[in-house]
Amino acid sequence: MNLAIVTTHPIQYYAPMFRMLNNRGVIKIKVFYTWSQSKEGIYFDPGFGKKIEWDIPLLEGYDYTFVNNSSTRPGSHNFNGIINPTLNAEIEEWKPDAIFIVGWSFNSHLKCMRYFHKKVPILFRGDSTLLAEQIGPRLIIRTLFLKWVYRFIDYAMYVGTNNKLYFLRHGVKKSQLIFAPHAIDNDRFFDKDNTYNTQAVNWRKNLGIQKNDIVFLYAGKLEYKKDPDLLIKAFIKLNNPETHLIILGNGPLEKKIKFKYSQTKNLHFIDFQNQTNMPVAYRLGDVLVLPSKGPVETWGLAVNEAMACSRVIIVSDRCGCGIDLVKDNINGYSFRRTNLKDLVRKMNLIISNKNKIQEMGNNSLEIIKDWSFEKICSQIEKTVLHGKLPGKSEKVVSTFNSQY
Repeated sequence: MNLAIVTTHPIQYYAPMFRMLNNRGVIKIKVFYTWSQSKEGIYFDPGFGKKIEWDIPLLEGYDYTFVNNSSTRPGSHNFNGIINPTLNAEIEEWKPDAIFIVGWSFNSHLKCMRYFHKKVPILFRGDSTLLAEQIGPRLIIRTLFLKWVYRFIDYAMYVGTNNKLYFLRHGVKKSQLIFAPHAIDNDRFFDKDNTYNTQAVNWRKNLGIQKNDIVFLYAGKLEYKKDPDLLIKAFIKLNNPETHLIILGNGPLEKKIKFKYSQTKNLHFIDFQNQTNMPVAYRLGDVLVLPSKGPVETWGLAVNEAMACSRVIIVSDRCGCGIDLVKDNINGYSFRRTNLKDLVRKMNLIISNKNKIQEMGNNSLEIIKDWSFEKICSQIEKTVLHGKLPGKSEKVVSTFNSQY
């Protein structure tokens, strides 16, 4: 069974999953990358405000092609940034039994969904939620439009609870919903031999952090929607000399907040860290804080990564992952977005229960083990093999059942 995968460009959150899906050998895959300008591995990320080149292999272990993108403003930041005149023909030539499309809000992706509708089953993946909805005429128009869009898919591979509610609101039937959790490469973040922790301990010493100090960590783009300014204000409110705050990342707000808080004690700024260093960087903190106010924070994969590093988590109620991954007083807390007082209270709860930090971190690790690439691969395979696909044989289904 052939599965064509359509996505914009290679990223660290998908490439390892493609490799795993290929190595399992249950189905045959080929990835069609639609942002051909990204094939050199370097692209400008407006969120970080710099060119990014990931330092882990993203094009190894699976079949792929870069489809020519003729857009005059190429990129994944706008609908007409992805225009591939030959995409449908190239997919058709490969003779897929099903197509897996990541995101509809690109010119070619939507055309692909429409072109192959009722020809081969369409598996769709997106992580949108209803968290930022505002009642009004625009919402009515958008809802009607999205119901039209999702008429062209057969299955929605939803990533979590908030995403599931979004699909249901926009006309996707329960029978079309397949749970394929938002995940990261958990194995890459696990500290199998204590190497990452040792490096983090030394790094903390170099920052002047004492062994028993509590460290809150922000890791991500310094941008408006993630609201790092609120976290810094909350840290100052704590007024506790035995706590530190690390702000890790770059972005549009960088100059402003560095100037504004340059004299703040125990506040440390660290530049963007590439992927191989992130398992150490997350261990600089005891608690990851994602204070996003939106309008959109569909998930927050930094939370997955920090949980795989056994960290305690604090998230705002605007983060799509919160309802699934963060359990109050078990592995962290949620707070009301933009509410400084509530955030300070949750940070103080952790400080006053310092002896529970390790236990809560261990709980994070146990929770995130079930949010894995293995689960996604299994769900894709089941859907491709057991869905209403033309030419599916009993032999193929029997082989799948014997393996899984």
